[in-house]
Amino acid sequence: MATTAPTTARASLASVTLEVADPGAAARFYGAFGVDTYIRLRASEAHSTGFRGFTLGLTVSGPATVDGFFGAAVEAGATVLKPAAKSLWGYGGVVRAPDGTIWKIATSAKKDTGPDTREIDDVVLLLGVEAVKATKKFYADRGLTVAKSFGGKYVEFAAGQHSPLKLALYKRRALAKDLGVPADGAGSHRVVLGGAEDDAFTDPDGFVWEAAAPLAPTPS
Repeated sequence: MATTAPTTARASLASVTLEVADPGAAARFYGAFGVDTYIRLRASEAHSTGFRGFTLGLTVSGPATVDGFFGAAVEAGATVLKPAAKSLWGYGGVVRAPDGTIWKIATSAKKDTGPDTREIDDVVLLLGVEAVKATKKFYADRGLTVAKSFGGKYVEFAAGQHSPLKLALYKRRALAKDLGVPADGAGSHRVVLGGAEDDAFTDPDGFVWEAAAPLAPTPS
């Protein structure tokens, strides 16, 4: 059974930095994709193979908007992992950016009742972890507030007051299956999480956090 907590978090995810081999090329891709205001880029040649253990998800209002972002990503050079299609939970698709980051674009709406707004409701960084309950406790102990929890399957933490980003947890193998990729992977995750706290740390699954100023609020 899902549980719900207050939505005001003591600590939260303030920024997401993707480590890429070519920041210039990545910046052009993410600008064309339409998500450049939600992420930061950093040059890195860190070794990484296979599934990096996370996905960035866009939640939007309807199928037309899913198709708009999906098409923009593919036109800019993304690889299709799962074509946009209806599912039990709504409508969505999965692409891999040229830098290797996997993005899922989805809506809970199944009927295409509106135009492509090109607006994003939520940006969720979903970490694939080995033990959801243990990692949930790890983050709760560091001050993050649990907004949704479905036992040992899925956890979502509350977004910060000035951040458009949410952090969520899912079983690693289940996440890889949902994205349509093999679960095996090694080396760097190629992502750095920024928090408002001054301390830097690494979570139980090797995801690195560092102090970071929040991303600028998106226009309302």
